Amino acid sequence: MNKKVLSILLAASVTLLSACNKDDDSKIKVAINTGPDQTLWDTVKQVAHDKYHLDVDVVAFNDYVQPNEALFNKDVDANAFQSLPYLEMQSKERGYHFAVITNTFVFPIAGYSRKIKSLDALPDGATITISNEATTLGRSLLLLQAQGLIKVKPEAGLLPTTLDVTDNPKKLKFVEVDTPQLARTLDDPQVYVSIINNNFAALANLSASRDGMFMEGKASPYVNAIVAREDNKDSPNIQKLKEAFRSQEVLDKANEIYKGDIIKGW
Repeated sequence: MNKKVLSILLAASVTLLSACNKDDDSKIKVAINTGPDQTLWDTVKQVAHDKYHLDVDVVAFNDYVQPNEALFNKDVDANAFQSLPYLEMQSKERGYHFAVITNTFVFPIAGYSRKIKSLDALPDGATITISNEATTLGRSLLLLQAQGLIKVKPEAGLLPTTLDVTDNPKKLKFVEVDTPQLARTLDDPQVYVSIINNNFAALANLSASRDGMFMEGKASPYVNAIVAREDNKDSPNIQKLKEAFRSQEVLDKANEIYKGDIIKGW
């Protein structure tokens, strides 16, 4: 092979590698939860592409463990599914070193029933289903406390358990259930109320403001966030993702999808 041909091949290889690197540099992978968020992220992807020349690949999971594991293992570059208290708890338990890129929304949890229209009709000894995931469980108990149904130990903070219930005048029974299954318990003859997360309620065609007997308010500390790792939090693509999410187009789409059930967090 003469030197001229070799030089041409080397130049072509460098050009090809540069093109590949440029292509890779314009992509980012984000883990989310299944549900209406998938539709919202279609808008995020469009804004990111049109305004920031960023291609967003979205991976949806049906639980609250895999998105953080995927981020930790560098299978994704960011995730957007969890509240700040949940992030704090998971970081302590699993040793994650993640960084909050931006708050997104408060997705209010609410109490639903197919047997009663108001808590005035809730009988003594009634069964209430709540999430068995620690953060959502605590969030549910605090919501029930806000309705005057129970009292929990103040020192339990944002993570009370049923063992922290100090007053239960109606002798309510609490059954802990996998979060994605909560909506199904509404058809159980023994269940009077279920406290359900916004995204899983939406999958069952339930709206907190329309169908819930009671729901969290604007003062809720359970704002969700886009999260990255400490080692990539300052990357240009992460910053572009933040700006795309905080666009007016995404806010408008979120209000359309969630029909007023969201509270802007940034």
